[in-house]
Amino acid sequence: MSPGQVLVLTAFGHGHLFPSMELCNHIASRNYKATLVIFSHLSSSIHSSFHENPLIEVVEVPSASPRPGLPVHKQAETYNELARVLEAILSRPHLQMPTCAVVNVFMLLGWTKNIFQKHGIPTVALFTSGACSPSMEYASWNARPEDLGPGEVRLLPGLPDEMGLTQLNIKRRPFGPLLAKGAATAPEPSKAGGPSPRKMGPPGPGEKPDWLDDVDRAIGLVFNTFDNLERPFLNYLANQFKKPAWGVGPLSPEMYWKSDNGAVVADGEVRKSGQSSITEDDVTRWLDSKPPGSVLYISFGSTLSLTPEESRGLAGALAESARPFIWVVQPNSGGPAPGHFPDGMDDEVGDRGLIITGWAPQLLILSHPSTGGFLSHCGWNSTIEAILKGVPFLTCPIRGDQYDNARWVTEHLKIGYKVCEDPSQFVTNSDFVKGIERLMADKDVKIRAMELRSRFGHSFPVSSGAALDALLKETSDH
Repeated sequence: MSPGQVLVLTAFGHGHLFPSMELCNHIASRNYKATLVIFSHLSSSIHSSFHENPLIEVVEVPSASPRPGLPVHKQAETYNELARVLEAILSRPHLQMPTCAVVNVFMLLGWTKNIFQKHGIPTVALFTSGACSPSMEYASWNARPEDLGPGEVRLLPGLPDEMGLTQLNIKRRPFGPLLAKGAATAPEPSKAGGPSPRKMGPPGPGEKPDWLDDVDRAIGLVFNTFDNLERPFLNYLANQFKKPAWGVGPLSPEMYWKSDNGAVVADGEVRKSGQSSITEDDVTRWLDSKPPGSVLYISFGSTLSLTPEESRGLAGALAESARPFIWVVQPNSGGPAPGHFPDGMDDEVGDRGLIITGWAPQLLILSHPSTGGFLSHCGWNSTIEAILKGVPFLTCPIRGDQYDNARWVTEHLKIGYKVCEDPSQFVTNSDFVKGIERLMADKDVKIRAMELRSRFGHSFPVSSGAALDALLKETSDH
């Protein structure tokens, strides 16, 4: 019998799923059983090798469709199914009871906490992000930035001085109604027994973070990061909440962070690919044809995009530039039409540019020696994957924690530049032209990115292994 069982409950998106899977792999490597609870629309993204581990069990919660945009009545059905599945897992006769539940902070709702408490199972709050953004959200709320004066820098006690607040860096760009803050809701059962909507979006500057109430009964916080990368932020959260803040990352595929410099990682070996306009082999051949460090990789994740006007501005900047590039666009995202640039610019760019519509092999692209820069929204998975391969950034945050991640990359780590200094402004063609050339021509920022990467070596950080061991011991003894 294994020394214990850990239940891991993920949230709705792939950005939550993949780190949760890697956490299960690390738990299983310590001879614990890991039970991963996922929503069924994510099941097709789990690689067959994950299912082959005898110490890992995957339990699906029937869900109607990916989110955001799930209708309220479908949300109710999904959350009712989640409650049923959790009760079924925790009521299994003659089976080992989980020693703890590691629950995505977006799913650590009052009623899920009550289920675990009823069965005497301690909960740990899982942030699939790093520690910088939660630290900044909490510190900014306490700092009351709404009364910042012109030119004032308000330092945040316990955090690096360069992360202080100004009128400029607390600004945010407008966001569309479907994906705006608060559009994603998590129902809690109402007094009548059905779910009622509850806001889950990230807080604005000066707003109380919703997750503060979610972590009140958690015995610790766990993050997809590691001590040598985010020590000040992990220490800050542990001190503020008087509970452990464990950095157990990077929660990226083992072959990715273990690979030597120059070794290309094929996504298809560790992740199931989605629909795409191109194969991994075609991407590899295209990258192989470009000089080392010459390619700008452009991606804004699987659910976000620039506005149509910004996309046209970026397309014009890429056409004007001499730099080779890969641009990933999502269908119906407002970007270029599938397979070609707006206004027939394909002929102008030729083989210098590669547009990928749909899923892109990001691990392959970032690990390829031809990739020399990353124009990114700074979602956490993209950010950590680029850092692990020494790829510098041109940051273009669109919502939520991306603003804090972008500041951390450019102002704290100093391994990139902002495409636009005012985060509330939409990006112009001129911004893209200047930003792309600044990043791709700067040898020093590439050296800094590679120096940062070299600090981590090619093995799972000792501190992260120790943090995971401490988490398992703490919950086993609880």
